[in-house]
Amino acid sequence: MGKPMRDQPDEILTIDEVAAYLKAGKRTVYRLAADGKLAAFKLGGTWRFRRGDLDKWIASRIGKAMVGCDEGG
Repeated sequence: MGKPMRDQPDEILTIDEVAAYLKAGKRTVYRLAADGKLAAFKLGGTWRFRRGDLDKWIASRIGKAMVGCDEGG
């Protein structure tokens, strides 16, 4: 068997795979990509994403959420 997907930051994902990875709807993923909020590129007219970029985006979102929580105290 191949390596688990999370061990391959350069792996290229489709919108379906990203939606499953983020536990989000495809429409949400598409909107984030189209708005430039999620690192993506088009290949043959369909969006593609690099797993490592998604992980960085998730980490940045977690960082912003943590900062927001600390400000309330």
